Amino acid sequence: MPDAIGPYGYEVGRVAKSIVEGKGFSSPLPFFETGPTAWLCPIYPYLVAGIFRVWGTYTVKSHVILQGLNCLFSALTIFPIYAIAKRSFGVGVAVLAGWLWVFLPSAWHMPIQYVWDTTLSALWFALIFWATLAIRERRTLLEWAGYGALWAIGALINACFLSVFPFLFAWLAWETRRQPAWGRSIAIALVVFGLGITPWTVRNYQAFGKLIPLRNNAGIMLWHGNNSIAPGLESFYLAPFLYQPEADEYKRLGEVAYMEKKQGEAIAFIRSHPSETLGVFFHRFWTNWFSVTDRPNASWSASPRYVKAYLFLNAVMILSSWLGAGLALRCGNRDAVPYLIVLLFYPLVYYVTATLLRYRFPIDPLLTILAVYGGSAMLVWSRGKKMESQAAIMNFPEPVAPVHPIQRGE
Repeated sequence: MPDAIGPYGYEVGRVAKSIVEGKGFSSPLPFFETGPTAWLCPIYPYLVAGIFRVWGTYTVKSHVILQGLNCLFSALTIFPIYAIAKRSFGVGVAVLAGWLWVFLPSAWHMPIQYVWDTTLSALWFALIFWATLAIRERRTLLEWAGYGALWAIGALINACFLSVFPFLFAWLAWETRRQPAWGRSIAIALVVFGLGITPWTVRNYQAFGKLIPLRNNAGIMLWHGNNSIAPGLESFYLAPFLYQPEADEYKRLGEVAYMEKKQGEAIAFIRSHPSETLGVFFHRFWTNWFSVTDRPNASWSASPRYVKAYLFLNAVMILSSWLGAGLALRCGNRDAVPYLIVLLFYPLVYYVTATLLRYRFPIDPLLTILAVYGGSAMLVWSRGKKMESQAAIMNFPEPVAPVHPIQRGE
């Protein structure tokens, strides 16, 4: 039997087991039953529960099927990657971005490292982004309703999608403001989104007597990154799904009170240690982009050579991504702003709480596209410079620099 803790995503497997046993969406801790929970968004735990019900709880067969599904989600992500890149930057960038995703180490690593919503989140967020770019050109209310439904399902997979929700909708409102009945289109999408998450919100209110739209783990996540014991990732070993005393406290107080207590402790620490909190904030910013944890080489090889190689390749990808976003904005690409919204706002919550490669992975498809675009722009620029220097040396007329696809309007 596979490890019921690690490969099954800790809380995910426990909640799925409770569902299969007829106890509902409950008991995320391995030590004892704790009753209803809103620790997680519902879609992926219910998917795991469905696999458990058919092929057995914590069986090898269930494990293989779940990881196979994760691999499928990661593989399917290539389709929205191609569609997004083609729409924004042309066919050449789209083809190269697709191939980069095929060989990207994290796209291979994440599906087999965790039984978690990580690869499903990456696929769904890419679909949302694709739809965001395309919906500007749509007029029918049915299509806008579908866009709202896409967001509702995404929020029930991964609540962190909502970090960019208001900004992307504001951008859409600006982009469509000259269209007839644009306000009604936006309103329809928002109404459908609200209706889509309402049943889960009602369930949470009935279970806890408190308004919890999606999930209720903000307190413990904020505490993990801001506490006097071990600020940052190191405090994960004190999480209640690993540390018995914390689990006892969670059970004694109940989930809502426990999360409120942890949030209060974290806020008190932030207020009493402002300079330390700011330093850790910038450390997590650096870690999120350039010194990612739980990276592929951590499980494939502990050799310093592999560590350096992965960190170097990751740094090249990140720098090329930011370069691509900046170039798109400078060249007036009409899709530039949504990319920048994602880069700026999606990781913000992780700078405040804790950062892992698994947390960043849902936006890696967009980073892949931007990296190819930025890298190809650098190649075009360097090739043009080389041609200029050769022309000067041989007294040839100065050549016209190659035109990047964005300037051709592809």
